[in-house]
Amino acid sequence: SKKVSEKKREKLYDLILSEAISYGVGIIGQDEIDEINILNATKKGLTISLQELTQKPDLIIVDALNNIGTKYESIIKGDAKCYSIAAASIIAKVTRDRIMREWDKVYPQYGFVAHKGYGTVAHIKALKEYGACPLHRKTFIKHFI
Repeated sequence: SKKVSEKKREKLYDLILSEAISYGVGIIGQDEIDEINILNATKKGLTISLQELTQKPDLIIVDALNNIGTKYESIIKGDAKCYSIAAASIIAKVTRDRIMREWDKVYPQYGFVAHKGYGTVAHIKALKEYGACPLHRKTFIKHFI
């Protein structure tokens, strides 16, 4: 998903959803990520995603993730090597980007529409100028403010 333009990701997202046998999305909020850490939040999001599937897989393929509590195969840099992982990555990225565009309407001073919450120079500058908003992960922003 990182190597594809935003416009192309949006088109691929629609295609993936129309062709997928089943998919799920697990969203974990910033407060919970702060509480359980990003790795455990990723695992929890995966668990939620799997629970949403209408057809249960015999095996799941994940990108560089271990000990996830179900039968899996972990592939380092899997999003560049496996279409299923790449498709999941696009679904996740487009979903997050859409959420961040909506939050940009509430907190326009941070520029979420442009950087989607990543630690860009512009985002860090906004953090220093305006302080944190409720969306910011305290464990992330402590490095900047």
